[in-house]
Amino acid sequence: MKKGNIKIIFVDTGALFAAANAKDRDHQRTKDFLAKLAEEKVILLATDFIIAEIYTLMFRKIGRDKAIEHLEKLRNTAEIERVSEEDENKAWQIILRYRDKDFSYVDATSFAIMERLGISDAFSFDEHFEQYSFNRLPK
Repeated sequence: MKKGNIKIIFVDTGALFAAANAKDRDHQRTKDFLAKLAEEKVILLATDFIIAEIYTLMFRKIGRDKAIEHLEKLRNTAEIERVSEEDENKAWQIILRYRDKDFSYVDATSFAIMERLGISDAFSFDEHFEQYSFNRLPK
């Protein structure tokens, strides 16, 4: 999706965690990709559900202070889209339709929002985005 001439990419929890955690196996790759996106002035978009999920994960894995620090950066650099009741209804339909997949509720709400906003690219290490037919970046 583009906002004017600026590209928008959905960002998932795993990518955000890799950026925050120097011990993560994808940390350097993530930092390099984020630098490239910043250079290209790409907008990162997350949902309020992703914010809740990443804060909880960081809080548990790298501590409260680091979680707050990284969440402040995210809140200042990414656009945050609120999950609506309509998005949740769509997410539930996705979960019921794809019973052969293990999509989380947050995954399904992410898919619903990406569809609603016309976003086809996700910065994610989660194969569920490809299973639902989005482009998963980086390649």
